[in-house]
Amino acid sequence: MEEFRFNNMDDTWADSYIPMTSVRSGMGEEVSTDLFCYTIQIVNIILVGTREEWVLVDTGMPQSAERIMEVVEKRFGENNTPKAIILTHGHFDHVGAVVDLVKAWNVPVYAHELEMPYLTGQASYPEADGSVEGGIVAKLSPWFPNELINLGNHIRALPSDGSIPGMSGWRWIHTPGHSPGHISLFRDEDRFLIAGDAFVTVEQDSLYKVLTQKKQLTGPPVYFTTDWQEAWQSVRKLEALKPSSSITGHGVPLYGEELASGLSLLAAEFVQMAVPEYGRYVDTIKQAANDKANSKKPH
Repeated sequence: MEEFRFNNMDDTWADSYIPMTSVRSGMGEEVSTDLFCYTIQIVNIILVGTREEWVLVDTGMPQSAERIMEVVEKRFGENNTPKAIILTHGHFDHVGAVVDLVKAWNVPVYAHELEMPYLTGQASYPEADGSVEGGIVAKLSPWFPNELINLGNHIRALPSDGSIPGMSGWRWIHTPGHSPGHISLFRDEDRFLIAGDAFVTVEQDSLYKVLTQKKQLTGPPVYFTTDWQEAWQSVRKLEALKPSSSITGHGVPLYGEELASGLSLLAAEFVQMAVPEYGRYVDTIKQAANDKANSKKPH
């Protein structure tokens, strides 16, 4: 195995703990024989593969590394490390344990090239939009961690051909909007989709709905999404794949007709269903939608 130097990594969230949870925290769901979804407080991690070869998709909340390693040991046995860690994007709730896991497992981490500045200590994401229309979680979002994180020489850009190291048969799809380099993962053989936060199945800005995990297929979390036009195009792109099943970054997995009808409606009615009425980043898409509606009115 390739050796890495740990002294060039910087984990600025090592002492961070976000006191948010849900009724699904600590619950796992075997979606198929080689797909296992596990909820860490309010976000999902995914184990893809079998005991012989597997990868971890996303790394949950800060201070969750020990719990993740317990889940891995229970599913795959002792001293079984992944071929790689794949990140759908670099927001704190998806990379919270990544530095600790890299130190424990000594494995490479892959993300889209546009996420590299946020994972190598070069840039921070825009501050969460606490002014956006939404519930208590949205209002609290400016206090979420936004410090620089640096994975040093552990982080690599995903291959440009769409392949994913350690995930034979899968391909990554660029689905920006929620973040510049957000990706989703798709397996053509069974049309299984790992959507990340391109869309989710819980209204993530509402504290009550997060706590209860009330099922609702909707757009990406509003307080971190900075380009709603791209977010809409990403949902359209994923809907066109006609996925049979999906795991999202937040909420429960969805299957079959429930997923198909919900995703079709979201793609068609994205502005009405997903885009908040007001917020720092919503004006452009709202104006475009209004212009389109006005152009259809008789003169």
